[in-house]
Amino acid sequence: MNKIDPWGTELIEDYARLIKDFGLEPMEDFLSDFPKPNYLMRRGIVFAGQDLKQIADAIKEKKPFYCLTGMMPSSERIHFGTKTVIEMVKYFQEQKAKTFVLIADLESAATRGISLKEARERALNFYIPAYIALGLDPKKTIFYFQSENDQVKNLAYLFSQKITMNEFKAIYGEIHPSRILSALAQAGDILFPQLEEKMPGVIPVGIDQSPHIRLTRDIVRRTKSEFNFFLPSATYHKFVPALDGSNKMSKSNPNSFISIPENPIDSGKKMSKALTGGRNTIEEQKKLGGIPEKCMVFEMYKQHLIEDDKKLQKIFDDCKKGKLLCKEDKENAVNLMILFQQDFQKKLDKAKKTRKQWKFFK
Repeated sequence: MNKIDPWGTELIEDYARLIKDFGLEPMEDFLSDFPKPNYLMRRGIVFAGQDLKQIADAIKEKKPFYCLTGMMPSSERIHFGTKTVIEMVKYFQEQKAKTFVLIADLESAATRGISLKEARERALNFYIPAYIALGLDPKKTIFYFQSENDQVKNLAYLFSQKITMNEFKAIYGEIHPSRILSALAQAGDILFPQLEEKMPGVIPVGIDQSPHIRLTRDIVRRTKSEFNFFLPSATYHKFVPALDGSNKMSKSNPNSFISIPENPIDSGKKMSKALTGGRNTIEEQKKLGGIPEKCMVFEMYKQHLIEDDKKLQKIFDDCKKGKLLCKEDKENAVNLMILFQQDFQKKLDKAKKTRKQWKFFK
């Protein structure tokens, strides 16, 4: 049985079984329903979802829908999993979704001990510009702080009556007051856009965050007579594996974790030490070919560094044929990572100058 834990670092080994165990919808079944699926959708990085048809229908019929994501300003950097989420938010924003980004300052205080003042400063000075640098349009995005959104807090209190401790334990496993409060606040975040207008909404998340979606969907069913909310839709993306292939990329494994931003040379050095799908010798690899399916360099190409499908396919084919050796492959990956970090820093500096364009919910 797969373990889904919003606060853990365990790597999922069988995504097909995960879809079956949790009643998810394979993304591949909906690709033809969405206009111009992005590379994450095409490649199965976004591998599943829930209630995707109502989002596809809203796009097709030009009806209102929203997309919501959040940021927890608990550090001075973000990770590549966040980049995947923002790629999906960007996609839905381009399909005319009303876009909301919450700053989880209350959750940061409850679970990470970050003061509201510090969370605010980090959000304004780094996180919001970083999300813009990754592709969000600041003119079409509404930001808000949990601590300043009374509607979210009110919903969290109301929702506390709709879930029992046993049900919470069944969804999350470990019970802790701060996690209960955070989960209820997240349910409030997910649904609050519907207080102004009842419409479907999609929440792009990593699969480790699916317990929050499950809790919110349960609450919607139990508050139908009071609110008549649409069940929230979701897209789920795979974990970004650690560069040594051991688990999902995590700050607890610094040598196999690349942050955004990171010194370009340092991030390149980490890429040069990544696990590959190479054979024991060059002669053996030329004869038998490499194993890109087990290569963390190829995984970074696939998930983050190469958007062109033809370029990615050529790397895969050349590796399988033994034409592309690991030394050359890693040199290419190092260069791409350095270019990514340099480009991100330029976009981050530019995004910080757009502050007057930022819209905040009051």
